[in-house]
Amino acid sequence: MDPKEILQEVQDTIKYGNSKQPNVQKAFMNFNQEVLGPGKLTTKTKELIALALSLSSTCEWCITFHVKMAKEQGATDEEILEASYVAVLMAGAPALMHMTIVRETLESL
Repeated sequence: MDPKEILQEVQDTIKYGNSKQPNVQKAFMNFNQEVLGPGKLTTKTKELIALALSLSSTCEWCITFHVKMAKEQGATDEEILEASYVAVLMAGAPALMHMTIVRETLESL
């Protein structure tokens, strides 16, 4: 699937959650912002961690979203690939095969 379509699906899912369970969706988004906001680790570092975990859990939507967010936080393609290979080290061949999504997203941004 095209990375832009995947990112649109993420937005559509968030909007759907807002329409059906606004309090729950708001709580999740607040938690998300709090966790990924700057602290002892930079937001860029946290996005690279989120990307690696997304690869290890083989979540196509999460991978695409966190590549985009890492780029927006200033991560280079090389940093994104390095974080991706950490996921491959820990999660094996499934993470390696899902690096196709990383490549496609980097190429589309």
